Amino acid sequence: MHIEPYVTPYKLGKPVLIGSGIPGHFDERAVDCPFVFQHNEKLYMMYVGFDGTGYQTALATSTDLLNWEHLSVILRRNEGADWDSRNIAGTWILKENKIDAPPVLKKWNNKYWLLYHAYPDFGYEEGSAKIGIAWSEDEQLLEWHRCVDPILTPEEGADWEQGGLYKECLVEHDSTFYLFYNAKNTNKGKWLEQTGVAFSTDLISWQRYEHNPILRVSPERWDSGFVSDPCVLQDKDQWIMYFFGYNYKQAQEGIALSKDLLHWEKYPDPIIRVGEEGMVDSIFAHKPSVVTHNGVLYHFYCSCRPYKEGDATKNWGKEFRTISVAASHDVFKGDTTHATG
Repeated sequence: MHIEPYVTPYKLGKPVLIGSGIPGHFDERAVDCPFVFQHNEKLYMMYVGFDGTGYQTALATSTDLLNWEHLSVILRRNEGADWDSRNIAGTWILKENKIDAPPVLKKWNNKYWLLYHAYPDFGYEEGSAKIGIAWSEDEQLLEWHRCVDPILTPEEGADWEQGGLYKECLVEHDSTFYLFYNAKNTNKGKWLEQTGVAFSTDLISWQRYEHNPILRVSPERWDSGFVSDPCVLQDKDQWIMYFFGYNYKQAQEGIALSKDLLHWEKYPDPIIRVGEEGMVDSIFAHKPSVVTHNGVLYHFYCSCRPYKEGDATKNWGKEFRTISVAASHDVFKGDTTHATG
């Protein structure tokens, strides 16, 4: 497999975004799930904050992709319908998906469209999540209107997704929308997470692919437990899916290639491995958001290591959960570690 144009071997080695640690703030405990894009010539990151009660979703802005400033919470608790009023994790907005183009937002029916998943109970991923969609006509991207009903639920899915639905990735191709998502097979004990796809022509009514999951775990390998959090980009006649694999010990980033968005070949090894002990990503390097800026691929991911005294935040599980980045070129002025060493 020819993956060299798509790898990002240079890690920044430190967070670009950290939770506030402020009691009562939406990101008191952690930040998670980066989604980086460009809008009206500005750089944005949509991300999730955890406050000990549940997830809420926010925007941050940047001028250089390395220094980020919180802008506003856009998907809040106690809003929306009952099913999405407690935990709401926004993960994707319809955008340009060509890997060599600026990741600008796209409109459909004169609106911007945002995908999210919501858990039914308070706590850390408590209950079986469903997938919802919201729209906005606000050029500031601060006011979003959630559709009342979920667009995908685990109850209507196959056995592999009965435990709940997770991170969304939305691609428009040949007048069809492709919704990639990962799901777990059960809420009890040790579960498997795999990735599937559904199709739509109107963003509201969706039909699952009959041969899901399209990306499956590999027994006894680095991705034996999860293949999750798809980030799908196009390079001419080829599609690239960044994802993370998990073996119940470490989460690391991987890559798969496809010619038709349905049949995927995984590269056998991680393309971003966890860091050494003490590094910001020594437990988890996962949940990709990959964009091109000034000819450089930037690979944002959620980075986790054990909590240390003095850290700004302490997440569930006593971890320091932040957002970091790796790049295709050493653009961090030598302040890097190698992602695949």
